[in-house]
Amino acid sequence: MDVAISLTVNGRPVSVTVDTRTLLVELLRANLRLTGTHVGCDTGQCGACTVHVEGRTVKSCNLLAVQAQGASVLTIEGLAPEGTLHPMQAAFREHHGLQCGFCTPGFVMSAIELAQRQPDASEETIRRELDGNICRCTGYHNIVKAVRAGAEAMRK
Repeated sequence: MDVAISLTVNGRPVSVTVDTRTLLVELLRANLRLTGTHVGCDTGQCGACTVHVEGRTVKSCNLLAVQAQGASVLTIEGLAPEGTLHPMQAAFREHHGLQCGFCTPGFVMSAIELAQRQPDASEETIRRELDGNICRCTGYHNIVKAVRAGAEAMRK
């Protein structure tokens, strides 16, 4: 069954008709062509599909698009004005917190919310809080360094 929904994505109002079984990640990628949100596992294990819904991190492969009705959704594409980087994105680049980049959008989105909640998070806290994001290429050492630097830059 199809249903009309309206939400705000990256600051822009969106009205679409979707099948009630459509996942938010599918809406973002297929309907809205926001392909920075990745599909990694389809089970909520890897965190590659992480976005913000009403300011909270959400694994968009675990949320039906209809559940986002009326909500504000922020994806990796909406973090910073075109041609610039969000401080957390810049920190990931500067501190080599990525390799292939597949997991990076999810890590960045999770790290931003963490930095907003706990701007002075310890290494242990960062590792614990990012436990739902998986990187298969790097050790997590540089990701943690990037999150700490990004949090510091966000405070400025």
